[in-house]
Amino acid sequence: MSFTPAVAETLRQALATVVVVPVTPLHADGIPDWEAYAALTRRLIDGGITVITPNGNTGEFYALSQAEARQVLETAARASHGQTELLAGVGHDIATAVEAAGHAREHGARMIMIHQPVHPYVSREGWIGYHAAIANQVPDLGVVLYIRNERITGADIAALADQSPNVIGVKYGVRDASTFAAVARDAGIDRFTWLAGAAELTAPAYWACGAHGFTWDKARRFEELRAAHASADNVSVVKEALAQLGLCRADVRPPSRPLPPDVKDEIRAILTSWGLT
Repeated sequence: MSFTPAVAETLRQALATVVVVPVTPLHADGIPDWEAYAALTRRLIDGGITVITPNGNTGEFYALSQAEARQVLETAARASHGQTELLAGVGHDIATAVEAAGHAREHGARMIMIHQPVHPYVSREGWIGYHAAIANQVPDLGVVLYIRNERITGADIAALADQSPNVIGVKYGVRDASTFAAVARDAGIDRFTWLAGAAELTAPAYWACGAHGFTWDKARRFEELRAAHASADNVSVVKEALAQLGLCRADVRPPSRPLPPDVKDEIRAILTSWGLT
């Protein structure tokens, strides 16, 4: 694929929808349940989702081995039958991220999402250098930045995009709408597609500031459960809901945790209110 302005615009428009991160179902022994993963991915696509993010945070990216992460991508690609855009999560060290991006390309992905670096010492200049080193080695892929560091400014994002013109989107995960508004405008509100990475609780404020693609009222309490205790139960809440719907097991890998009975009961009530049980 040649990364032309037309391709970039097509991908940017695709990102301005609902972008979903599937969970990675596990068997009782902790091994990924690939059949369930494929079924969940297919269910999303059949429900109208047009952008899937294999190896996102809700997919327990940092709890997977590199071999498992590759299998996640391959399973999503097979299940999608080319009917959706794949926004493949990549991260860890630069070489690993580039290798994962190339693997994703080989299986039909046209975009990657670079996870927030987990290195304990992240300078702003180093943040730019890390992302540029990855993006510039896959110039034919659209790149989405996943930002969860409030120290990264709009000027940093703009400087990165000047070096790496295939950066087309930003998933902004800092829970501060005023900071988001300033960052988006300093970087270029129309230069990128902005995704609300802080989920539905911030949807109204983020929408007003320029983000697109989320739901709100009916999902509010569910998202509050996911966001509680600094998002400690982000994955566990989603998997518990899917388990109650009979779609996969609720098992998660540490550092996530099994949910206490009262939270499970509240999830059951939410699903009932949505007409799903």
